[in-house]
Amino acid sequence: MAINLKELSAKPERLASGHRFCAGCAEPIIIRQMLHAIDEPVVVGAATGCAEIATSMYPNTAWNVPWVHNAFENVASTISGVESMYRSLVRQGKMQERNLRFVAIGGDGATYDIGLQWISGAFERGHRFIYVCLNNEAYMNTGIQRSSATPRGASTTTSPAGSVIPGKVQWRKPMTEIMAAHDIPYVAQAAPSNWRDLMEKTRKAAAANGPSFINVLSDCNRGWRHSTETSIEVTKLGVETCYWPLYEVENGVWKLNYKPREKKPIVEFLKAQGRFSHLFQPEFKHVIDEIQAKIDEEWDKLVARCGA
Repeated sequence: MAINLKELSAKPERLASGHRFCAGCAEPIIIRQMLHAIDEPVVVGAATGCAEIATSMYPNTAWNVPWVHNAFENVASTISGVESMYRSLVRQGKMQERNLRFVAIGGDGATYDIGLQWISGAFERGHRFIYVCLNNEAYMNTGIQRSSATPRGASTTTSPAGSVIPGKVQWRKPMTEIMAAHDIPYVAQAAPSNWRDLMEKTRKAAAANGPSFINVLSDCNRGWRHSTETSIEVTKLGVETCYWPLYEVENGVWKLNYKPREKKPIVEFLKAQGRFSHLFQPEFKHVIDEIQAKIDEEWDKLVARCGA
């Protein structure tokens, strides 16, 4: 079904204004886009992190849908239990079938690191829910510590750039590919700058007969070190440089959703963020070349895999 902005604007807000996200944060933009894309009633679970803290400061909530929070690591298990309970109550005739959709939200820390085994278990069991990774590439809520989603060369409080170390020295974990390896019905990578693509992928994920996973690049101007008004522009640079390719894996079939007319050099993405500013010093410029080579290699593999 096509995305119609006029129709979307008439929908009630599922995430209310007045939340406590930082100015310019991409997370509430992503959440609103995705929840607007789902026509069915929604139940949301959130892991500990920015999205949970900013929307549920006691005694207030920004959620206009049923919402549950558990520990940092186990939102996938929690929403699995909610989904199982719903199906059981419907089977027993204790609850009317409402065609509910279940959504689990976690940051990269809760997804790539702390909660990985919980997500994997829920996917193996086949629970029908959407897992959304709001990927701001570090533990932003607790002080900008590196995670396994943090890119090579980024300076964080636990991988600080100095005179010898050029920020984080490891490459980021290929989480979208890892989730696709679970052979679940739907997996995708998306960005809020390409909002129509994100919303269409959300609808596919909601319609999937089983688990689905969407990894969304979620700009954090606080941790990425740029002004608050450029979050979407920086995210778009991530897409245009092929640092963050937009693709999907639907029932095992890989598809490239966006191919830039002119692939921009990774330096355009890096120079827009203070977390990479040290890489432009003479002693670290080789790291930029290494990052570009890695991005090119990953892009070529993806294009070949998608037959594009």
